[in-house]
Amino acid sequence: MDQNGRLTRGKGFIIDDLTDHALSFIEQNRAKPFFCYLPLNRPHSPMQVPDKFYAKFANFEPKLKATNPAQEDLGMTRAALAMVENIDWNVGRVLAKLKDLKLDNDTIVVYFSDNGPNSWRWNGGMKGRKGQVDEGGVRSPLFVRWPSQIGRGRKIARIAGAIDLLPTLTELAGVPLKSTKPLDGKSLAPLLRGEGDASNWPDRMIFSLWNKRVSVRTQQYRLDADGHLFDMLKDPGQSADVAAANPAMVTRLQQAVEEWTREMLPVTGKDTRPYPVGHTPLTYLPARDGESTGGIQRSNRAPNSSYFTHWKSTDGRITWDIEVAQAGEYEAVMHHTTSHPGSTIELSFGVARIETTLRDKHDPPLYGMKEDRTDRGTESYAKDFRPLRLGVIKLEKSRGLLTLRAVKLAGGPVADVRHLILTRR
Repeated sequence: MDQNGRLTRGKGFIIDDLTDHALSFIEQNRAKPFFCYLPLNRPHSPMQVPDKFYAKFANFEPKLKATNPAQEDLGMTRAALAMVENIDWNVGRVLAKLKDLKLDNDTIVVYFSDNGPNSWRWNGGMKGRKGQVDEGGVRSPLFVRWPSQIGRGRKIARIAGAIDLLPTLTELAGVPLKSTKPLDGKSLAPLLRGEGDASNWPDRMIFSLWNKRVSVRTQQYRLDADGHLFDMLKDPGQSADVAAANPAMVTRLQQAVEEWTREMLPVTGKDTRPYPVGHTPLTYLPARDGESTGGIQRSNRAPNSSYFTHWKSTDGRITWDIEVAQAGEYEAVMHHTTSHPGSTIELSFGVARIETTLRDKHDPPLYGMKEDRTDRGTESYAKDFRPLRLGVIKLEKSRGLLTLRAVKLAGGPVADVRHLILTRR
């Protein structure tokens, strides 16, 4: 974990630990306005959750299951439910802290998620899951709590999206919104305050994109990525295509998708931006943002938490596309493991290069298997990587490939690499 430029290891279950930090932040800033963003990275694989939460669901037989029960991995569902229970407990801790500090009436609390479930499980009867652009893949909960300003129990049926959070929160908080470009989102503050007639709220289109597949949702309809039209008010499960009965609506939405696609697809896809170096004194270059050649592989298919392995020849390269904002000398530290010390590696950028020999064996075991509630699939297990000082390299202000390669082999794999750290001197 990167904590203010310092590599650190959390304490206990990550959601509990992140919440502990949030509670401390709220306590420290209780006397002034604050913004606390608490991104809880669960429920998600690897499916790990403390025993005290999992015990309730270890043998649970859910009455509500996936639309096609044969697709459901019951073990994954049980773990996900336990994680949600843990999230509920931690959200409760945040609300209790606000109440204890007498801040609850004047603090806006927003609870929301990013997409649909990451496995086939009960999804309110909606079609789709994470990675799909049907309703079940993109619709998620959104709760807003502000006791002194927003009426309790108010339910707003108008469609909205994460793009609306910025204009909504700035208006509610009375913060001037200074944007140099027009926003696609709109403030939901009038709806939350109960101002005016919500039924007269202008209809809108919200677009969803995943892997070049686009769908669009209006208040009543969804046009899916294959051109089928569904009446979401009558058929939230998208079971009956009503395109034939509504040709004008199909044409309107197809034209909107074409216009949106022409504008947005060119700025999506593979991210070709360089990794910025030198804007801050310290820069982490994780394996997930690097590339490899010459037989070097990722530890698993999912890039998150991965590391480079199978580095066995002088043909292998590990590279990061970087752009140096401030020229100067940078200390380079590589976090690695090795079972065969003795290889000499080179770090280069343009004409600058330094060499280091891996002199000490460090080959710790993988861990995390015992805590998994179900198979983690494409994600890597963890191990303890050791920092190795490569030396000081002079980086010019330019863009190019920062490259690791072996110039001498010691008779076995060179090293596994988790990340590189550059510190400006």
